[in-house]
Amino acid sequence: MEVQILTRESFEEQLITLKSELMELGDLAKFALDQSIQALENQNVDLALQVIDEDAKINLLEEEIDEHATWLIAKEQPLASDLRKNIAVMKVTTDIERIGDLAVNIAKSVIRIGKSEFIEPLNKIPKMALMAQEMIDCILKAFNEEDIYQAREIAEKDDEVDKMYGGLVAELMELMTKNPTYVAQIIQLSFICRYLERVADHATNISEAIIYLVKGKRYDLNK
Repeated sequence: MEVQILTRESFEEQLITLKSELMELGDLAKFALDQSIQALENQNVDLALQVIDEDAKINLLEEEIDEHATWLIAKEQPLASDLRKNIAVMKVTTDIERIGDLAVNIAKSVIRIGKSEFIEPLNKIPKMALMAQEMIDCILKAFNEEDIYQAREIAEKDDEVDKMYGGLVAELMELMTKNPTYVAQIIQLSFICRYLERVADHATNISEAIIYLVKGKRYDLNK
């Protein structure tokens, strides 16, 4: 009995460590996204290159978390509720890593745009980025606290991002027809809008993981 208690305590400590590693990964992805948007607003190619270089840290930490979670499942043979925690961590880890990849994609678009004058002032794209960043902040907090109510609220914000995305792309396509010399830039700006919309989708995926973690049921919130 004493050995079982010690094993259980060790398992709980490992889960706490996993969550801590996941929060660190989230911080890295949030920072990468913030830097990529700053690079866009300031047309800072050097900063965009830095975002691309730093992505290696995100990828490495993702691999370490997956290995840790897999090892924990194999070694401890956890109960159903604990197994869900491990699975949820692995799923959320993947979504966060994808957010890091999307930050890299934004950085690459910044490099392609270069120092060319923007076709019009960038007001709406940074606003969309802020909405996506706030979703990431809140959903990681919800995951850490296993708060399904906050998770559902964050998922609902995805509709706002989708609506903004649709409006922005429509505006950019109209600009393209009127300003053919800016086609290449407009395409990159459209890509950036798409990447931000995908960031919000990944935040919604994390919402689903939180509900699965707490209730043991799968819900599709990303419709």
